[in-house]
Amino acid sequence: MGEPAGIGGEIILKAWNTYRRSLPPLFVIDDRNRLQKLLGQLNLNMDLVEFDPANPGLYENGSRLPVLHAPLPAEQKPGQLISANAAAVVDSIAKAVALTQAGQASGIVTNPIHKSALYETGFSFPGHTEYLASLTTPAATPVMMLACEHLRVVPVSIHVSLRDAVNTLTTDSIIAQSVITANALRRDFGISTPRLAIAGLNPHAGEAGAMGSEEQTIITPAITALKNRGINASGPYPPDTLFAARSRNTYDVAICMYHDQALIPIKTLDFDGGVNITLGLDFIRTSPDHGTALDIAGTGQASETSLVAAIQMAARLAIHRQEYDSRSDA
Repeated sequence: MGEPAGIGGEIILKAWNTYRRSLPPLFVIDDRNRLQKLLGQLNLNMDLVEFDPANPGLYENGSRLPVLHAPLPAEQKPGQLISANAAAVVDSIAKAVALTQAGQASGIVTNPIHKSALYETGFSFPGHTEYLASLTTPAATPVMMLACEHLRVVPVSIHVSLRDAVNTLTTDSIIAQSVITANALRRDFGISTPRLAIAGLNPHAGEAGAMGSEEQTIITPAITALKNRGINASGPYPPDTLFAARSRNTYDVAICMYHDQALIPIKTLDFDGGVNITLGLDFIRTSPDHGTALDIAGTGQASETSLVAAIQMAARLAIHRQEYDSRSDA
């Protein structure tokens, strides 16, 4: 569902209306009445059908969008946050996870949430990623990857200030994030020997200590430890050249030291097509790489491109994971 005041509902309707022939079989967990009203507001001529998780095969290749009804307590208008509906948003995420863990879906695509609305209900997580990790048993260590056709990036720290990101950077955190990423590239992306490019923190990757010592004291020891584990890791590379086209051809993922170091290049390369992927979970999870866009909700202006990419990415990851797991079990 995502935040019902945002653009999540309309971009799934637009995605299904325009791209359903190229999308994998899917169903939506949302308030069916809300989606029906959105269809009228967006002037879209399409039908919704009630989804039954016990009979998923009934809906494959259908012309109607399957919706697992998740009623909202309060009437929702686009662009207007309503705290009374926040619990339903969280419940829709938990329901998606439960269905996927039960084998009734191959993966989850989450629409953007508005965290301030959820905080009023006692939601204590920084975002989707951390909440999803708490629903695994045992609780997983989540890793956020952003991916588009030309680049994959993983930030070692996510939703913290730049000052805190630098102060809390450790060799162990780089190793932990990199190991999970390497495993996911093998299992979910079908890359047998993934190549990890480790970014530096400082300008020119510290220039041998002249511009900072973190490369020498924190990052290089992590790279050495990763190599000792058999992981193809290299660096640290100067961040200002790591994302040039000729550099991108030399690695499968860039491990970045903080949030914006990772997100600026990928959003510059492909703002509409970037996909947010959570690694390290016992289920597949992707998301469009944008927010709730309350200012344009309900107007029809929102682009469904990133959501379409997220849906297609989730399907590819699920196929790779199933193939990998079947080989491992053989």
